[in-house]
Amino acid sequence: MELLCPAGNLASLKAALNAGADAVYLGLKDDTNARAFAGLNFSTKKLQQAVEFTKQRNKKVFLTINTYPKPGEENRWYQAIDLAAASGVDALIMADISLLDYAHSRYPHLPLHLSVQASATNLGALTLYKEAFNIQRAVLPRVLSMKQVRDLSKVTPVDLEVFAFGSLCIMAEGRCHLSSYVTGQSPNTGGSCSPAKEVRWQEENGSRLTWLNDILIDKSGIDEQMGYPVVCKGRYTTADSKNPNHILEAPTSLNTLSLLPELAKANVVSLKIEGRQRSPAYVEQVTRVWRNAIDSYLAAPEKYQTQPEWNAALAKVSEGQTTTLGAYQKTWQ
Repeated sequence: MELLCPAGNLASLKAALNAGADAVYLGLKDDTNARAFAGLNFSTKKLQQAVEFTKQRNKKVFLTINTYPKPGEENRWYQAIDLAAASGVDALIMADISLLDYAHSRYPHLPLHLSVQASATNLGALTLYKEAFNIQRAVLPRVLSMKQVRDLSKVTPVDLEVFAFGSLCIMAEGRCHLSSYVTGQSPNTGGSCSPAKEVRWQEENGSRLTWLNDILIDKSGIDEQMGYPVVCKGRYTTADSKNPNHILEAPTSLNTLSLLPELAKANVVSLKIEGRQRSPAYVEQVTRVWRNAIDSYLAAPEKYQTQPEWNAALAKVSEGQTTTLGAYQKTWQ
């Protein structure tokens, strides 16, 4: 199984590869990718450096172009595809049908991976994308149970990639509109569900208030562990409860170390670590743990056991310092 790690900048890319990543994924410095935060991502020059550094180590680099073009501004996305083809990246991660068509028709030699933003969860969808655009791989949304992943793996016409660790999204990927009501910017076209310019913290009477635009989305203790503020992980009151609570999603991270044998038996080809917006230290620590886990499993599959020190290390860099199996453990369909 491939260990695919995030690279928000060149430092993170080097940290991932040095810690044992088989491949890295990254984005350009614009809204063509879904992590368009200030200070992140790669210029044309830095992209070329990233490709050269990765290829020197016989590893792979994938470019994420997974947002949906704004009407009348499609050229920016087309130019990103042209740049990717010229740079020598190993694959494009894409969601929009028009962009998939553009890439497939002009650069048939360039492998295409279907982004999680396309939210393809069944055989019909995967078959459509395979027949129309010859995608080689699909990144499954984080809404499928382990049984659903196993069932899909038996009939899929393409390789499957799953998220193994990192932040969760409660919406079906590619269909989130919550943030646009608060900030006026859709994460699926603007590349960020919480633009930094809209985030504000305020200390008041021993508490920290978190504002997104003019909406109060959380109130916490000054020393309380907090993740990056997003609408779905805020705390709110309801008609039934006047005590603010995480009624949509609690800040927590997905951790599938215990499911590694099941994912391997389901023929999952790539385990993806979320976190292009996170620090090089996060990337290095998570990559090193997962490298050890995968190597341990491959060396003796029947003896594989999750080590306490692995989970302890991952908990330290998790949202709220807690982890979950997410939808993988759901028993309903």
